[in-house]
Amino acid sequence: MSDPRPQAPARAVATAIVAEDESLLRQSLVEQLLRAWPELEIVAECEDGASALDAIAELQPSVAFLDIRMPGLTGLDVAAAAAEASPDTRIVFITAYDQYAVDAFEHGAIDYLLKPVDLERLDATVRRLQSQSGVGLDAALIEALAARMRGAAFGPAEPLTWITASAGRETRLILVDDVAYFRADHKYTVVVTAEGEALIRKPIRDLLEVLDPTVFKQVHRSTIVNLRAVAAIVRDDSGRGTLRLRNREETLAVSAPYMTLFKHM
Repeated sequence: MSDPRPQAPARAVATAIVAEDESLLRQSLVEQLLRAWPELEIVAECEDGASALDAIAELQPSVAFLDIRMPGLTGLDVAAAAAEASPDTRIVFITAYDQYAVDAFEHGAIDYLLKPVDLERLDATVRRLQSQSGVGLDAALIEALAARMRGAAFGPAEPLTWITASAGRETRLILVDDVAYFRADHKYTVVVTAEGEALIRKPIRDLLEVLDPTVFKQVHRSTIVNLRAVAAIVRDDSGRGTLRLRNREETLAVSAPYMTLFKHM
């Protein structure tokens, strides 16, 4: 016989992802979090921005702890895309750049932890997260913070202008401006130009650190495209997209989480 008494609704379990490229720091933060917030379920641990964005879009966590400086997409890039991919996810940045970031982080929807993570500060962050439900991120604030961090904290850096790549027994000197896109291929990266393909050993996530971010955009975990080589962007009903290129017949798939990076195009 069933119990007719009304049942209390199940309490939603708080979930989180932790994105930090240094494995020891990532492991330490996970352990500290589980001590400070035993009920929290860590649903993914990520070592780069691309995997963090994919995890946020797929798992829709309550909280995302994002290292600002990660290979490939930075924590700022991931947060900007997550504002649409998972609007209820709260963002906590992990940073070593206190002097550039703290005033912007204090606006409320964004929190921060300084490296090395202080337990007292972590406890305060946990209490804030527990007392507030998910709220939409201020995309303009993230954009302004990104410009400030890159210009001041990271310092100016000259983007890559040419690369040496292998095509059979031949070694080619390729101008980066001539590259249509880069595609990950196991331990190598395929460099695709209008004339053909070549291979380099540098992985995708390291390439993003040295390419001009205003020209080259990651559109998939395995693909970086030169925006100057794009003829058109086609959006479908599922939120994904397809890029048509100027001098190549193939098209490139754009994962749904990355479509937000193209909203101003």
